[in-house]
Amino acid sequence: MSGTPRGRRFVKMTGSGNDFVFFDARDEPAGELATAARIAAICRRGTGVGADGVVFLERSAAADFAIRYFNADGSLASLCGNASLCSTRLAVELGVAHAEGMRFETGAGTLSARLREELPEIDLEAVRAVEEDAREIGLGPGERRVGFALAGVPHLVIACADVVRVDVPRRGPPLRRHPSLADGANVNWVSPLPEGWAIRTFERGVEGETLACGTGAVAAAVLLARWGLAPTAGTSLRTASGRWLQVKLGVHPTGIAPSLRGEGRLVFRGELEEIGER
Repeated sequence: MSGTPRGRRFVKMTGSGNDFVFFDARDEPAGELATAARIAAICRRGTGVGADGVVFLERSAAADFAIRYFNADGSLASLCGNASLCSTRLAVELGVAHAEGMRFETGAGTLSARLREELPEIDLEAVRAVEEDAREIGLGPGERRVGFALAGVPHLVIACADVVRVDVPRRGPPLRRHPSLADGANVNWVSPLPEGWAIRTFERGVEGETLACGTGAVAAAVLLARWGLAPTAGTSLRTASGRWLQVKLGVHPTGIAPSLRGEGRLVFRGELEEIGER
């Protein structure tokens, strides 16, 4: 692999603690930056920029722009909810789209988005695949029920007594790769709060707990509604960072139509210098 693409500018963003490195690839293509080794090196904490994923904002012939999202291990993902929230905010900052409304392409379809009261909000593709009782997964101590939902990417959702007590590093890996899941899944634990729900997530591709997961919040809201534990119109979820994600659920002819609203914050701008492969 050739040397570091020195001078390549980037933006570091966070969505409720789920953090990303963004590259504006509209005029300067991603090139070798989109290889798994480079993505992993950029995302590696301590020796790289540090992030849960990398996003390339690109041109689109069918929408205002397109995004390609890569997990921290270099794998390409069809969708990331918090990366999409951050993309909405960045597109407005770059003058690519209007705050009042925009459309952008993802690997999971074309999404509509906007800034509402200064926070980004996205409308996701309909959630069609929902399994309210994924009993083959099995329950651990303190876990009360488990379900599955495909919210752009696959998710397990586990209702438990208290997410604080979940041993996510130990419990997450075997569930994330459970034999019953064809492509694996993110794993989310939820427990009730007076004003909504607490959520913790073990993310595939990151292979560890992240401070927030947007599509995980959507999957959780869908299953909590199906279980009769939260309003069918949606709910609010407090992420591991302490920030909240709001999920609205509507009716779609082929499934459940979710909208996600939450933080999309620019942390800093920089230029790559000595990013190696290790």
